[in-house]
Amino acid sequence: MENNKMWLKIVIVVLFLSVLVSLSSALFFLLRDMGTPQSKRTLYALGIRILLASLLLLAIWYGFESGILAKTAPWADKY
Repeated sequence: MENNKMWLKIVIVVLFLSVLVSLSSALFFLLRDMGTPQSKRTLYALGIRILLASLLLLAIWYGFESGILAKTAPWADKY
């Protein structure tokens, strides 16, 4: 069980960092391709970001549903 926790946390961190990289590459392509309206690199980068964000949400949902992840904030059960 401990091995599953570690793998899931690694997957979540990698997906989060991938979302940030995709978002920053979309900004780079947006600024770089300003003079060429036919370029779709920004659109593709944002599409990849949506896919990665969806996978990230699924991984977090799976972690909570399976019990691998838990709420540990002090205010989690107060409300």
